[in-house]
Amino acid sequence: MKYFDAIGALALLTASAAAANLTGEWAGSVQIPQRQSRPVSLWLDAQGDSLTGYMSSSQGNVPITNATASAGRVSFDIVRDYFGEERRSTYSADVDGDRMILHMPSFGGRGRGLDVTMKRISTATPKPLPPAPPKVSLPAAAPVPSNGLAKTPPMGWNSWNKFRSEVSDKLVRETADAMAGNGMKAAGYRYVNIDDTWQAGRDAHGNILPNERFPDMKALAAYVHGKGLKLGIYSSPGPKTCAGYEGSYGHEEQDAKTYAAWGIDYLKYDWCSGSTVYDYHSMQAVYAKMGEASLHSGRPIVYSLCQYGVLKGPQWGAEAGGNLWRTTGDIRDTWESMSHIGFDLQLDLAPYAAPGHWNDPDMLEIGNGGMTTTEYRTHMSLWSLLAAPLLAGNDLRNVSPAILAILTNKEVIAVDQDALGKQATRVSKTGDLEVWARPLTGGAIAVGLFNRSGAPASITARAAAIGLQGSGRVRDLWTHTGRGTINGEFSAEVPAHGVVMVRIDPVR
Repeated sequence: MKYFDAIGALALLTASAAAANLTGEWAGSVQIPQRQSRPVSLWLDAQGDSLTGYMSSSQGNVPITNATASAGRVSFDIVRDYFGEERRSTYSADVDGDRMILHMPSFGGRGRGLDVTMKRISTATPKPLPPAPPKVSLPAAAPVPSNGLAKTPPMGWNSWNKFRSEVSDKLVRETADAMAGNGMKAAGYRYVNIDDTWQAGRDAHGNILPNERFPDMKALAAYVHGKGLKLGIYSSPGPKTCAGYEGSYGHEEQDAKTYAAWGIDYLKYDWCSGSTVYDYHSMQAVYAKMGEASLHSGRPIVYSLCQYGVLKGPQWGAEAGGNLWRTTGDIRDTWESMSHIGFDLQLDLAPYAAPGHWNDPDMLEIGNGGMTTTEYRTHMSLWSLLAAPLLAGNDLRNVSPAILAILTNKEVIAVDQDALGKQATRVSKTGDLEVWARPLTGGAIAVGLFNRSGAPASITARAAAIGLQGSGRVRDLWTHTGRGTINGEFSAEVPAHGVVMVRIDPVR
């Protein structure tokens, strides 16, 4: 999740003499689907044919540019600095007196945008846009020593994909109960991770406080631990999280010690508003700051860096103390999103994966309803070959047998959790047909035959390409059956958007 697809979409207006006088302050509230509302103020100054102004929100001030207007319809551009890259988005609005409907474009052109009702609450001419405070530039940080955790990719559950701001103490307890009883724990899932929206603010001493949905974090951690599971939490290096809640800026050591005192075992640290206070070139040092704080918090805490793979994050994630680091933007529950992230954006990242340090293509969408069972099987297979963290994102209290079977396939999970810690690479590609292979402990090889096309196809894996010398016994990890011996090559019929995943053990 990123603030760029929410607060980053909150924009400003512009007009001409053809439009009504829009001078003043306009207030509205953005209601993001499955998330909490976010207030925004528009400060506008109409002067003849031109209109200038800015938007004020918890993420800072954003000026408007490039205005046009005609018969109550206006459009304008917003330009943002996205880690050194200029990103321009165009917005429009319909104006009727003291009311306007702001039409925000979808992030990245994916899906529908949002409409926001704005009302003028003042006709006063706004002051000029306040200058942005200088961003903090941190000196290069020394490498953070390894915490010795996550020798295999973390497995568990995260609240965000399904529940967004509906996460609560009750939900976390019920999810822990479900994991302990439905086979997830037995299959290796351990972490129950609370994502964004749990924070209330800080007390007079600066201590982070949970909101009313989490009355006692320490008691919640004890409950989860009592199930033989671990508890995770979420924060940001900026002043605010992606959802606009309290971040850890200026309180890194204090927050890390609070998490340790509560009994937290896992921290997801999401860049979000970090860009409002830090020079983006300081990103490694910013993450190292919390890495050091977690290391000395008094409790082992797995450290998850969520900075979308920008600025070569996989290359320095381990030096910042990370056990895992995001390699992409947020995943969505669609074939297009999952396949693009899993196949196209993980190329050339294998050198950065090793025991204790993992590339993270984001959480699993398996069971959330946007893909077919075949596509979810592909999702699970690819993530396991990539040695990716396996963090379920569905409702585990109510999961179908078919979805549970995908999430708990022990033979596929064994590939993900293989102690050698080698990530798969793509060894062949013919159009939409791809073969990925990963070496395993003891000389075995895990191979995925993936069909990204819309029709069934035969796919062949060649022994030389996957690193097999001589012959090998083939076992299908989804049907749990033997598929004979490979001598030179192995072929299989693969359904559309599907996979045949096998383990090949060399014949000695």
